[in-house]
Amino acid sequence: MRAIPTLIRMLVLLLTGVVPAGALLAGTAGAAHAQTSPAARVALIGVPGLRWSDLGPEATPNLWRLAGESAIGSLSVRTMGPVTCPAAGWLTISAGIRTTAGERCLPEAPRAQGQGALVTPDASGAHAEGAGLLGQAIHDAGLCSAAVGPGAALALADRAGRVDAYAATVAELPAAEWGRCPFLAIDVDAAVRPYLASGTLTDEQDVPAATRAQAVRDADREVGEALARIPADATVLVAGLADHDRTPHLRVAMMRTPETARTGGAGGFRLGSDSTHRDDMVILPDVTATLLAARGLATPGLVMGLPWTATAGHSGPVADAARELAAADVAGQTVRDMTAAFFTAFAVAQVLFYGVAYLILRRGGPRGRSALRVAALALAALPVSTYVVNLFPWVKTPWPAFTIVAGALAIDAVVTAVALAGPWRRTVLGPGTVVAAITGAVLVADLATGTTLQLNGVMGYTGVVGARYYGMGNIPNALFAASALLCAAAVAQALVARGRRRAAVAAVLAIGLACVAVEAWPGVGSKFGGTIGFVSATAVAAVLVAGRRLSAARLAVICAGGAVFALTVAFLDHLRPEADQTHLGRFIGQVAHGQAVEQIQQKLEAMLRTFGNPNLMPILVAALAFLVFALRNPGKVTAGALPLAFARAPMLRAGLAGALVSGVVGTLASDSGVAVLSMTLALAVPLALAAGVRALELGPAPSGEAAHSPSSTDAR
Repeated sequence: MRAIPTLIRMLVLLLTGVVPAGALLAGTAGAAHAQTSPAARVALIGVPGLRWSDLGPEATPNLWRLAGESAIGSLSVRTMGPVTCPAAGWLTISAGIRTTAGERCLPEAPRAQGQGALVTPDASGAHAEGAGLLGQAIHDAGLCSAAVGPGAALALADRAGRVDAYAATVAELPAAEWGRCPFLAIDVDAAVRPYLASGTLTDEQDVPAATRAQAVRDADREVGEALARIPADATVLVAGLADHDRTPHLRVAMMRTPETARTGGAGGFRLGSDSTHRDDMVILPDVTATLLAARGLATPGLVMGLPWTATAGHSGPVADAARELAAADVAGQTVRDMTAAFFTAFAVAQVLFYGVAYLILRRGGPRGRSALRVAALALAALPVSTYVVNLFPWVKTPWPAFTIVAGALAIDAVVTAVALAGPWRRTVLGPGTVVAAITGAVLVADLATGTTLQLNGVMGYTGVVGARYYGMGNIPNALFAASALLCAAAVAQALVARGRRRAAVAAVLAIGLACVAVEAWPGVGSKFGGTIGFVSATAVAAVLVAGRRLSAARLAVICAGGAVFALTVAFLDHLRPEADQTHLGRFIGQVAHGQAVEQIQQKLEAMLRTFGNPNLMPILVAALAFLVFALRNPGKVTAGALPLAFARAPMLRAGLAGALVSGVVGTLASDSGVAVLSMTLALAVPLALAAGVRALELGPAPSGEAAHSPSSTDAR
């Protein structure tokens, strides 16, 4: 995994003033990579639909041999839709940003123009926004390009649609053209053609396995023909730059340079980029940056990708490396396929929990309440268990999906047992604080070690989907904020009980701001919308702990301050060199180039769509309804459990209010929308209810405890 400075080192250096904040920020984007001298020429072989599971020494001897001489990794081919057609893949390379190619899946053949060709406007979207950026950069540098096949022509055409040399097949491109131009691109679409029906991709089960195998062999043969003609001094890229059916997959990525070929290739190198902050995964827009960087050309600022980098330090035969990369695709597929069912089951469990809680608290006895407390803690501990299970190699088991669920439930039981095992079990906030602390600690540790737990987690993200590759995901962010604020509330309660309210406010601010730093830091948490919510929530919790009023005007100012903070972090990231920027800094660049409006609109539309999500809305509605009715009608709904918990631990109200603010603001500022607030409530409300049940067991709060609570007037 790409090296990320540990959080301890960052905080120590910053707090002690050993280095300025700006310098520290500039050093956290990822490990530096040695610059190599520009290649005489660079060749891209695009094989749409190619997966690592397709390759083997007998089935694909040419590709297998090339893998042994290359740095290899997984390619996430996501463009503007869930499935990427070959035309969209080639067009994304042309533009350097994720784009779409209209209705056609295969690029149309260009029109011959002398030795070259002219790519004309057509249904494949050849003149979509940004198209021609790569070809224009090549021509602006006074260099030429040669393309074989329609897709290659689409990728290399400049703004006017011109390609210097073109042929429909490898055999038709004259021998002199292979060495004349420093940029080559070859379209090998044999592996995807069996899946095209009426110009669109069909399902994999509609194509016989034997047909698929033959298509891959045909593609390998064409790759071999191209490799025989590409000059020996060329840097060769292979990209499985599109999906082969209606199911997205991770695809093949290879880069052969003189260094990788000389030192044994896949036995010693993996292929990554700073776009993903991973040493074994790259994204499609990276191809544009890599082609230009390989020849020593500057990457235009509009390109969202970064050059591929070969990371040394791995060992083993190419077969082992190929199996690992194929397993990464299986992991992503498993998580993608089971996510809907998992969240449906989670939503059902949440709704049933609140219904049962209502019945037990109204009519149940001590045993029922004790069981309810255990169930509340277990429900709150389930999310963190879905991350911890990724410490184990579930993808290598015969039934990966079953192993994930069984493993998460087993870990959930362990976390719940720990919460109820120590002396803290006797206190109102103790068990819930343990669950919250474990949740927060796991997520911080994951960020510090390269997010190996969030990747391919059912409550995380996958390279197959391609929405995020590193940093804090939206659901983990909701859980992190809620857990941090509840832990801060517990610390504040201990200090307020000792008459140290100022220290309690300072503790809330210290914990909140430290967590904000982790979340917002480019290359670590790299969270924009979540940072706005987290900063706002920390301020709200601190105001309530201080016993001050929380008016609407004050809340608006707090939220505006959170937005300013997040924009400041993004701007500082933008000030760094382009190669070191994360998506936060590149967003500021998109604003400067007038490209941010479309991105913001897409995120807004995605956020609004989540309000119709059948899995998330039940969690949101059930948790909010239970919380509101429990506070407005405590005697009827919870036998006074929550008000009694607030009386015994007044700072719980501040932590819960902060969590709600974080969830609401995060929902409005994130494309995950309702997922943020629903997951905030899924953690915070059960833990608050567990505290209430314990408060019922302890009986009415002594007057001294209630006295530390802010007055009803102050808490408004």
